[in-house]
Amino acid sequence: MLLLITQLIIELTIISIALAIPVTVFFLECFAALIHKPSFDQPLETVVPKVSILIPAHNEASGIEATLETILPQIDSQTRIVVIADNCTDETAAIARQMGTTVLERQDLDHRGKGYALDYGLKFLAQDPPDVVVMIDADCHAEPGTITKIAQQAMVKKRPVQSTYLMETSKKPTPKDSISAFAFLVKNAIRPKGLAQLGFPCVLTGTGMAFPWSVIRKVSLGSSNLVEDMQLGLDLALLGTSPLFYEDAKVIGVLPTQEKAAKTQRTRWEHGHLKTLYTQVPRLIYASIRQKRLDLLAIALDLCVPPLAFLVMLWGVALVPSFLMAIYNLSVLPLQCLALEGMLLLTTILMTWANFGRSIVSLKTLLSVPLYILWKLPLYFNFFNKPQKEWVRTQRDSLVS
Repeated sequence: MLLLITQLIIELTIISIALAIPVTVFFLECFAALIHKPSFDQPLETVVPKVSILIPAHNEASGIEATLETILPQIDSQTRIVVIADNCTDETAAIARQMGTTVLERQDLDHRGKGYALDYGLKFLAQDPPDVVVMIDADCHAEPGTITKIAQQAMVKKRPVQSTYLMETSKKPTPKDSISAFAFLVKNAIRPKGLAQLGFPCVLTGTGMAFPWSVIRKVSLGSSNLVEDMQLGLDLALLGTSPLFYEDAKVIGVLPTQEKAAKTQRTRWEHGHLKTLYTQVPRLIYASIRQKRLDLLAIALDLCVPPLAFLVMLWGVALVPSFLMAIYNLSVLPLQCLALEGMLLLTTILMTWANFGRSIVSLKTLLSVPLYILWKLPLYFNFFNKPQKEWVRTQRDSLVS
């Protein structure tokens, strides 16, 4: 019995100390985002790269027109829009052609997913390569100037560029929708901004991305990876071209309002993120040591921060036995560590909400986070029991203009 208790104390101590890594990284990234750092970027009006825009689309007839309407006013005669109608059974291809774009129709039911569609588009572009490739999802809209900004940055910096990718809610969002939008803001805007302020690269977030052709041609995107964008950014970072975050360019998506669609989307994103965390972090740390590159270590540490709800859940699970252990005078160290981490987590969330999230979620709604975590518990249990392995498309709502 004594041996079992000793083992439990050691395990809880290791877990409580290990949780300090993602909690501290999360705090540092969000705190750094508060620091005002003037931009020293040179004016880029004279930089006019030849651009091709790839839009992967699987049964996007309900929203592809709205997406293209936000992109077409931003392009010039040198820019080509290529829509990859991937395994479509609706009018996606016909609508895209009516809008004046180049349409590639791909049918391959054995190789489904966004990665395969993008790889197909890149092989088409290789016949007449552009200077820069921009990737936009078919269910998003690009804010004015976004295409030009990220294309110019990619051309000048010779590195991938990630714009700010945010999610809109419906006009009458549920508390769950508002918290999801806030979590998206933290993950895709606040934390990358903090990394940029510290001089570090970011991970790719899936849409609103620009790549110099000389960079993107080095990799293959053909896979059914659940988070192919994140993996692409890691592969490019390992090749020496880490992605840069460009806050002033924005791409907006819409959170699905249907419960099943929302669960499908979150499952794909979060299972993919967690799998990438445990498979790629060791690889990045090893490469950072071998190549003596601090940027790879920064990316590895950023990946160590799991989805926020999952992080809070882990903290709560560890807190209960640590509290009991302290009550019975077995060890107070795990509880002390977790108490400090809990205070840091709470401070970071409230600090980030106060400075960036008030327009998205009210304080009253923010206090319902425990219910949001309960909603996501089955998603996390399924990751350990039956993780999602194949790409599944999210059922779309119509794009909000």
